[in-house]
Amino acid sequence: MNDPTQEEHRARIELAAAYRVAARLRFTDHLATHFSVRVPGPDEHFLINPYGLTFDEVRASNLVKVDVGGEVVDDPTGLGINRAGFVIHSALHRARPDVHCVLHTHTAAGIGVAAQEDGLLMASQHAMLFHGHLAYHEYEGVATDLDEQQRLVRDLGANDAMILRNHGLLTCGPTVAHAFTLLYYLERACAAQIAAQSGGARLHTVPPAVAEKVGAVRDSARWPDLAQRNWDAFVREQDRVDASYKA
Repeated sequence: MNDPTQEEHRARIELAAAYRVAARLRFTDHLATHFSVRVPGPDEHFLINPYGLTFDEVRASNLVKVDVGGEVVDDPTGLGINRAGFVIHSALHRARPDVHCVLHTHTAAGIGVAAQEDGLLMASQHAMLFHGHLAYHEYEGVATDLDEQQRLVRDLGANDAMILRNHGLLTCGPTVAHAFTLLYYLERACAAQIAAQSGGARLHTVPPAVAEKVGAVRDSARWPDLAQRNWDAFVREQDRVDASYKA
């Protein structure tokens, strides 16, 4: 039988690694964004960053444990959590039992595409990975209103990636590997789109049938292994730079 304490410790280390890798990739917005992981076990608890620490300051030991109703269960730093972080993450963890990890960013490229009427264009191989797997949520203001939770859940549906209009990006999945690999490819797709548009030339997009071939990778038996290999490589890179997130 798995030890719940050991299972939570492993979840803490993996989420802390995601924060550090994101900081190294510059997927950050100072204190404004948040990643979460469901705590293994019967309780509806999840882990999220303390509100006041930058991503490169997050460690396994300083993550805040919260329940889906908003009650802080354990807060080692005493800093509390970002209200918008609670609204977004608690909604998805409560509504989607299949979701273990939720990641949300505000990068320049992600916001840039989120502000475009046509959203993500099938103009890069990275973007095509999201063909048929991408949702959109309209901007309603800073996400501090609990009433928005039902619309976040409705708009995400069964998808694992969503563009928050005029706001940023969100990915989720059954593992950190799944969610983070999606986040990486979605960020790259947005950066490629902004770069291609900056030259002013007309973009060449591919037909839906072609994009569908790439998107089908997500539904294949190869995807979990591909995501895990990507994530393992990110962690190895991080460990070579700084493994203090494990403490």
